[in-house]
Amino acid sequence: MTSSITNARKWGTLVISCLAMLLLALDLTVLHQAMPKLVEDMGPSATQLLWILDIYGFALAGLLITMGNLGDRIGRKRLLLIGTVAFGAASALTAYAPTPELLIAARALLGVAGATIMPSTLSIIRNVFTEPKERTAAVGIWSSISALGFAVGPVVGGLLLDHFWWGSVFLINVPITIALLIGGWLLLPESRNPRSRPLDLISVPLSFVGVIGLVYAMKVAAHDGIGDQAVWVSAVIGVVALVVFVRRQTRLAEPLIDVKLFQHRAFTGSIAANVIILFSMLAMSVAFAQYFQLIRGWSPLLAGLAGIPGGASAAIGGGLAGVLVSAIGRAKVVTFGLLLTAFGLFLYSLIELDTSYLLMLPAMMLTGVGMGFTFAVTNDTILASVPRERAGAASAISETATEVGGSLGIAVLGSVIGGLYTQRLILPAGLPDGVGDAARESLGGAVQAATTLPGQLADALIAAAQRTYIDAMQVSAVTGAALLAILSFAILYALRGVPKEIPEVILDDEGRVVEEPVQVP
Repeated sequence: MTSSITNARKWGTLVISCLAMLLLALDLTVLHQAMPKLVEDMGPSATQLLWILDIYGFALAGLLITMGNLGDRIGRKRLLLIGTVAFGAASALTAYAPTPELLIAARALLGVAGATIMPSTLSIIRNVFTEPKERTAAVGIWSSISALGFAVGPVVGGLLLDHFWWGSVFLINVPITIALLIGGWLLLPESRNPRSRPLDLISVPLSFVGVIGLVYAMKVAAHDGIGDQAVWVSAVIGVVALVVFVRRQTRLAEPLIDVKLFQHRAFTGSIAANVIILFSMLAMSVAFAQYFQLIRGWSPLLAGLAGIPGGASAAIGGGLAGVLVSAIGRAKVVTFGLLLTAFGLFLYSLIELDTSYLLMLPAMMLTGVGMGFTFAVTNDTILASVPRERAGAASAISETATEVGGSLGIAVLGSVIGGLYTQRLILPAGLPDGVGDAARESLGGAVQAATTLPGQLADALIAAAQRTYIDAMQVSAVTGAALLAILSFAILYALRGVPKEIPEVILDDEGRVVEEPVQVP
């Protein structure tokens, strides 16, 4: 019982949960740093390279809902520890994979293991921190560590790659998983839903196919354009599977997702906020990685260090969110966070080729603090909307939403950047045959093509490509800022009336909800 857990063990549980989330956050970002060395050593084809990059996200996103529910049934601690062992083993396999095919398989296993860990961390926190104010503070700290992990990942990757081979960025996971396994075994309390039934074996593949179909369509659209046949085929399959899945959930006594939760505007508004903020920010994060390396000419390590202020600001925002909620309420904190992020994106749209890094810091810090405020409060609201017996399922919904939002952002805003770049690039006269086509593909293609040209012509091509890419980035940043500004006012309505301290959702002896505190008028 959580009431018997000592205060020290509660906060020890939070440390272990944060360490697990830090592990996942690091692994989501370090691969991009390792890609140049990986390509040089292993020589994968273009198709294999895409699968190496994407298979982790596919497995993770497709299984979050299933694994969140599985944790509710067999025990969140048990599932997290099983996932930790699998994650460590898969990391070692990935680091020493001798062929692209085995690397893809190892990355898929990493995604499966990650799907067991990610929802377990939040659901364990939800079950240990039952007092509303403590729960809000704990979720804020968890959000802070998650944000910091995303920022630290490129730095860790850059440091390792300066001294070791590409596989070292995965091998670093092994000692972390050992520490997590020992600490989790000793400190984490076990919790599960005592009234749970076996997983519905029809709902599981429906949820997997539905989420994977949509995420795959978004990723293909981002890379090959929306006109690609695979985009529409996978999108249709995904939508049909999800429609059938949702209809089935309404008829099950123990559904994987309680679709009635989406009737509560606070729950739905929090999910929407997570989707849109990731939609707006992730594409810009990818764009700025290219900006620092291909326009400013910085090394991967220096580019990673450049992002630290944003991650640190997000960590600060997450830590302060609980204090602000006590002062001004949930709706105003989330709205303020979204507006800060929108204003930061607007400042990003003013960045030029020669903008000083010091002038970029306000944009980084505003978007970071805004994201920290938003995620801490929305995740806490989502968790508080369900009984703690069903915390794994609610955590999975939240994490799936962020995965879909990030993929959608890269597909849509990434396509905006790519499309504008291709359409607006004015090539200098005198280019040899084939060079112009390569330059129009991407900024990286233009930089690579310029290495085959004489000095003045190469400089002219790079200058034109960089200027066009900056213009495309500015349009994408303004688009993201506008979406967040509009959403902020919708969230102000959606969370209106939600109490600062959401009380525990109570179940009766038969597992029926007695009190639904987020269902406000």
